[in-house]
Amino acid sequence: METLSAAAMLFLIMDPLGNLPIFMSILKQVDPKRRRIVLIRELVIALAIMLLFLYTGSAILSFLHLKQEAVSIAGGIILFLIAIRMIFPQPGGVIGLAAGEEPLIVPMAIPLVAGPSILAALLLLANQEPGRMTDWTIALLAAWVPTTLILLFSQNFHKWLGERGLTAMEKLMGMILVMLSVQMFLDGIADYLEASMH
Repeated sequence: METLSAAAMLFLIMDPLGNLPIFMSILKQVDPKRRRIVLIRELVIALAIMLLFLYTGSAILSFLHLKQEAVSIAGGIILFLIAIRMIFPQPGGVIGLAAGEEPLIVPMAIPLVAGPSILAALLLLANQEPGRMTDWTIALLAAWVPTTLILLFSQNFHKWLGERGLTAMEKLMGMILVMLSVQMFLDGIADYLEASMH
């Protein structure tokens, strides 16, 4: 795979536009002065996790005796729970934080940016062509930078869409996320069944 097409694939999996309403509803609970700092911190943590996984993912999974399917199934369940909260909002926002409380690592860094699908994709790239780790690192950075920019300018999107537009978008993304999470869960089960057949 070319470095550029790997970058495009990773960018689509990171899905910054899809994550936008989720990030905004999580950050609604955070003090406005802290929002940008929290967002940058979470995105940097996500990048560190993705790089860690790119270089040590296979080793970590085999050390913990975890199959790749388990990562996919667990990610599917977490995303499903987040999606349900997006469609049926509750006090405390998408992740049940008290007002002013900051999210840390979950769910912004994992699984929204560094989700199981992107970790699986990085594992795949590293396993298929281990000699091209520099290319894969460049591809990851090339996907992460535009994702970061889109999420950092979320306030501008907020102005364009307005409160009602964002609520509608959040519910729609919630529906799409339900489908994605179910697909991720089913893929994990299918892979697991396929592996047990052999």
